[in-house]
Amino acid sequence: MRFPGKFADVLLADQLDHVSLSFLVDDLQIRRGGVAGNIAYAMGLLKQRPVLVGAVGADFADYRKWLEDSGVDCSAVHVSGTAHTARFVCTTDEAMAQIASFYPGAMSEARDIDIAAIAAAHAVDLVLVGANDPEAMVAHTRQAKAQGIAYAADPSQQLARLDGEQTTELVDGAAYLFTNKYEWGLLLQKTGLSEAEIAAKVGIRVTTLGADGVLVVDADGTEVRVGVVPEVAKVDPTGVGDGFRAGFLTAHRAGLSLERAAQLGSLIAVLVLETTGTQEWTLNKDEAIERLTKAYGTDAADELSALL
Repeated sequence: MRFPGKFADVLLADQLDHVSLSFLVDDLQIRRGGVAGNIAYAMGLLKQRPVLVGAVGADFADYRKWLEDSGVDCSAVHVSGTAHTARFVCTTDEAMAQIASFYPGAMSEARDIDIAAIAAAHAVDLVLVGANDPEAMVAHTRQAKAQGIAYAADPSQQLARLDGEQTTELVDGAAYLFTNKYEWGLLLQKTGLSEAEIAAKVGIRVTTLGADGVLVVDADGTEVRVGVVPEVAKVDPTGVGDGFRAGFLTAHRAGLSLERAAQLGSLIAVLVLETTGTQEWTLNKDEAIERLTKAYGTDAADELSALL
């Protein structure tokens, strides 16, 4: 939903202990989404064949077809016999601030999914542990470690639910750690660890900085900063981080440098930003190459073109 005003104008600092507000919105759109679905969709458009891991309800049939038609393997998805698929209900104001609620539904059954069984049936080289049922996130992290499969820790929205011990377990041994700037500060607070201590536990740390681009820190401490691809318009920020992760991992797992990976991630992120909905964007190779060239130069565009 879209609120044609600013939340900041109606949220009174001295009245927050008894908030009772109703926002008259001027738009309602029902879209496919979810962290795993968004990332998998983007990787599908990038000619990968991601295996979607998650728990859904019986209402998933149409969504399944959409993802499979987009190049996503949904064979590992668990279908609940009792709960609906998770729902994210979000209202965005004219300043791009958001107020949202999340219904987990079938997501709570994700803890019953076994990564070892999925790895036995698929050629798995990386498990992305994204925002999910907290118990599932911990379980899948442990399972990936036990199987010797590299994993990416991407706790994002669930940092608010995870305690310090759980957060530390997710981070410890991760090949990649993804956060935005706010989440990075929260992660430091939750774990009680210093930046150096976290660096000793992870391979590559990726911190997105909104309009300021992204900071990538390699295992040896080398920092890579990449600016954004300039947007045509800021339409909807929902799912921008998911798009970035898909582009970054696609490029880096293909053997390209951290700089190139961040550049592809930034391209996918801006395509999501310019579109209402997290999976309504499309990828036009010629236009993508042109935008990469303008933002990062010919060499970057040439190296990334094979992935488009």
